[in-house]
Amino acid sequence: MAYIDDIAAITASKHARSAVVTASADSIDFLSPIREGEVVSLESYVSWTHNTSMEVFVKIFAENVVTGKKKVCATSFLTFVALDEESKPSKVPEAIPETEEEKFVYDGGYERMKARKARRKHSQKLASEFGSFS
Repeated sequence: MAYIDDIAAITASKHARSAVVTASADSIDFLSPIREGEVVSLESYVSWTHNTSMEVFVKIFAENVVTGKKKVCATSFLTFVALDEESKPSKVPEAIPETEEEKFVYDGGYERMKARKARRKHSQKLASEFGSFS
């Protein structure tokens, strides 16, 4: 999971051309197991943007080195905020989808953002009501 955050942070930083901070690890969906001896690789791109935040989509592949067969074994969405020199949120360039996959993922970006905001609000309520240790 650390590799997922690392590759996504690099992708977000390159897109924004600035420092970034992870705002949310939205999901990791495991689709198939990675077998012993398979090589794991990751691919990511900025899938959606909104003012100072970026959603990054990560695909995790497993490859059988003998057959060369490659499969997507997991996918993940993470959100990052771009930071300026004073560590304040800064505007990010718009994501411009090009491939069919990028367009498909981009089209769901606004709905995923709304779900993240609702989940964050719920988490804030949980923390305020049940966050203290007794």
